[in-house]
Amino acid sequence: QVQLVESGGGLVQPGGSLRLSCATSGSNFRVNAMGWYRQAPGKQREYVASITSGGSTNYADSVKGRFTISRDNAKNTAYLQMNSLKPEDTAVYYCNADGDVTSAYGTSWRSWGQGTQVTVSS
Repeated sequence: QVQLVESGGGLVQPGGSLRLSCATSGSNFRVNAMGWYRQAPGKQREYVASITSGGSTNYADSVKGRFTISRDNAKNTAYLQMNSLKPEDTAVYYCNADGDVTSAYGTSWRSWGQGTQVTVSS
């Protein structure tokens, strides 16, 4: 019911920065938590960062101090500012969100985006 679309990925040099965006679309929905995950080739998808509807954030240890998650509740959009990028940050980054269906009491949803490629290489 709710679609997520990531954007902002690309190729950057080590130490560079990128800002990812996650836009939501649909109807009759409320967004609760939003988060970012990533998956490198041959590895499991791993948690990166999350943010609640109230603005509380959490980060994986590997990105603390370098990445910042934020959201614009009016736009139902989440962002991931990535600084001091390292080659090991190379992965497909996925947006995740959950919430409620406003037109159906007691109904919840959870969606994933299609992913955006981030490549960090010199």
